[in-house]
Amino acid sequence: MNAFTSLMDGFGTALTPVNLLWAAVGVLLGTAIGVLPGIGPAMAVALLLPVTYGLEPTGAFIMFAGIYYGAMFGGSTTSILLNTPGESAAVVAAMEGHPMARAGRGAQALAAAAIGHFAGGMIGTLLLVALAPTVADLAVDIGAPDYFAIMVLAFIAVTSVLGSSRIRGLASLLIGLTIGLVGLDQMTGQQRLTFGSLQLADGIDVVIVAVGLFAIGEALWVAAHLRRSSGQAIPVGRPWLERKDVRRTWKSWLRGPLIGFPFGAIPAGGAEIPTFLSYVTEKRLSKHKDEWGKGAIEGVAGPESAASASAAGTLVSMLTLGLPTTAVAAVMLAAFQQYGIQPGPLLFEREPDLVWGLIASLFVGMVLLLALNLPLAPVWAKLLRIPRPYLYAGILFFAAVGAYAVGGEPLDLVILLVIGLIGFGMRRYGLPILPAVIGVILGPNAEQQLRRALQISDGDVSGLITPFSATVYGLIVLIVAWPLLKKAVVRARRRAVDVEA
Repeated sequence: MNAFTSLMDGFGTALTPVNLLWAAVGVLLGTAIGVLPGIGPAMAVALLLPVTYGLEPTGAFIMFAGIYYGAMFGGSTTSILLNTPGESAAVVAAMEGHPMARAGRGAQALAAAAIGHFAGGMIGTLLLVALAPTVADLAVDIGAPDYFAIMVLAFIAVTSVLGSSRIRGLASLLIGLTIGLVGLDQMTGQQRLTFGSLQLADGIDVVIVAVGLFAIGEALWVAAHLRRSSGQAIPVGRPWLERKDVRRTWKSWLRGPLIGFPFGAIPAGGAEIPTFLSYVTEKRLSKHKDEWGKGAIEGVAGPESAASASAAGTLVSMLTLGLPTTAVAAVMLAAFQQYGIQPGPLLFEREPDLVWGLIASLFVGMVLLLALNLPLAPVWAKLLRIPRPYLYAGILFFAAVGAYAVGGEPLDLVILLVIGLIGFGMRRYGLPILPAVIGVILGPNAEQQLRRALQISDGDVSGLITPFSATVYGLIVLIVAWPLLKKAVVRARRRAVDVEA
C-alpha cells in the first residue's frame, strides 16, 4: 500500500496546471513527430533536450514521458494508413492495419490502436507501480545465455508467421542480419563490411534501415504501379468500433500488457520483441484465420497494447537500476544526468516527488492521448484521400530529412536509397520486410550475447543452457514443430477417412 500512497502524492504533483500543460505538450509533440516517417521518440526526446534546460526536472520528465507514449501511437498511425512506420516498435501495426485501411476500415484500425495504447499503458503503469522491485530483481538475474535465447525466439517467431513461405522469411532475416554486421566488431574492434569507409565504421542506423525498407521501398513500389491504379479515393470508414470489433479485440487489449511489460523491463530490446510475440499469439488464438494478412483487427489491437505496456516496463529498469533498455530510455538517462540525478535503487528515496510525479503523469498522458486521438481517427484516415503522387513525395521528403538528421552525413542519403531499392526488390519477390528489420535491430545484440555466453563457459556450448533459456528453447521447438505436427495430424485423419471409405 505504500507504493499506492506515494502514487496518490504523485498525482498531486502531476495534476498541477503547469505539469498538466507539459504532459499535453508532450503528447501532442510526440504524436505529431511519431506520424512523420523516420523521426521516432528517441530522436524527438534528444532534439528537445536543449529546450528543457530552463524547466524544472519534474516538468521536463513529464513532457518526455508524453513524447514517448505519443510518438509510439503516432508511429502506428502511418503504419496503418501508409504502411510506413514512424518508428521500429510500430512496424507490426502495418501487417494488419494497412490492409484494413485499404479496405476502407482505416479509422477502425486507428481506434483499435488508440484504445490498445490506452489499455496497455494503464495496465503497464499499474504493474510498474506494483511490481517494479520484483521485475528489477528478475532482470538482474537474467544472463547472456537467456538474452540470446530470447532473441532467437524473436527471430524464429517472426520468420514463422509472416509471409507465405518460411524460406522467404529466413531469406529476409538473413538480409537484415547482414546489414547488422556492417561496422566495427563490438568485441574485437575489427571492421566488417565497411569497404574502407570511415562513415560505415559505426554501422548503419536502424532508423535509416527501417525508413529505407518501409518508406522508400513502399514509395518506389507505388510509383512502379501508379499508372495501373484507378486513382480513386480510398473510402474512409466510421471512426468508432462496432460491437463485433470490440468483442474481437477486448481480449487482445488485455493480453498485450502481459507480453509487453516483462519484455520492456529486461535489457533485450524494448517494444520490438513483444509486439512480434503478441502478433504471433493473436494469430494462433484467432478464430478468424482467413482474415490474417487481409486485415484482422486483433493483429492491430494486441501488438499496440503490448507496445504501450512495454514503455512502462522500460521505466522499471531505468528508474530502479539506471539501466536503459531502449534508445528513448538512454536519452532520458542522459537527461537525468543533465540535472545531476542518478537513477538507481536510491532514486525513489532521494527524489520521490519527481519519480512518483513522473509515474502519475503516465496515467494522465494515457487519458490525454485517448481523448485527443480517438476523435481524430477519421481526420488521420483522410490522409488516404491525398493524391498518391503528392502523398509519397511528402513521405520521401520527410524520410530523407529524418535519415539525414540521424548523422548529418550525405552518405546516409545514399545508404537510404540503396536500402530503399533493397526494400523494393523484396516486395517484388515476395519477401516480408519485418524479419529484415528484426535482423538489423537484434542481430548485433544477439551476436554479442552469444559470444559473451561462450566466453563465460570457455567455449563450451552447454554454457548456453540455463533453466530460463531451456524454457525459451522449448517454446522455439514448439513454434517450429507445431505446423509440422498439425499437418501430420491432418494427413493421418485424411488417411483414416480414406480407409473407412
